[in-house]
Amino acid sequence: MIDKERFIQNCIEAVAEGRGALRELVTEAVSDSAQAMAQLGEPTHAGITPLYRSKDLTIINFVWAPNMSLMPHNHHMFSVVGIYSGREDNVFWRRTDGSIEAEGAKSLGVGDVAVLGRDTIHSVLNPIGKMTCAVHVYGGDFFAPEKPRSLWDHETLVEQPWEVERVKSLFAEAEARFNAWKA
Repeated sequence: MIDKERFIQNCIEAVAEGRGALRELVTEAVSDSAQAMAQLGEPTHAGITPLYRSKDLTIINFVWAPNMSLMPHNHHMFSVVGIYSGREDNVFWRRTDGSIEAEGAKSLGVGDVAVLGRDTIHSVLNPIGKMTCAVHVYGGDFFAPEKPRSLWDHETLVEQPWEVERVKSLFAEAEARFNAWKA
C-alpha cells in the first residue's frame, strides 16, 4: 500500500473514471498486507472507520469481529472491496416477490478485491477466529446515500430500512460476543 493520504488522493482523482480505476488502486493498496496494516493501523476493535467522505466517494477501513455476520443489505452505489487481513465471505442475494433469495457466493482472502454493482445485495461473514480488515471504496456517500438503503433480517429475510447507527452497533455487539466466548 502506498501512503494512506496518497491512496485517498488517488481515489479522489480516480472516482470520475469509475470502478475499474478504483479497483486498480484498491488492488495495489491490499497487495502488501503488512504495509496496509502499517498505514491503516493494527486493529484494536471491530468497526467502521471512515478515511474519506464526500457525496461521490467514501473510503472506509472495515474491521470485522471474529466470526461476525452482517445481514443482507444493499448500497445503491458501486463498491470496491479489498482484503488486507483475514477473510470475508459474501453471499449474494436477488429480490423475489416480497423477499430475497441467495444466488451465489464469493470468498475473499488477503490481497483479493471484489467489485460490487449499484444493485448488489449481499451479506458478509468473517468466518475465522481473528479480526478481518478490509478497505471499502464506495461510489457515493456511504453514510448518507441519495436513495434509502435496505437490510434484510437474517432469519425472516424481511426487508427493513438500513440505519448506519444500527449497523455500527452490530460490530460492537459481535466483538463483545467473541470476547465473552474467548474469556
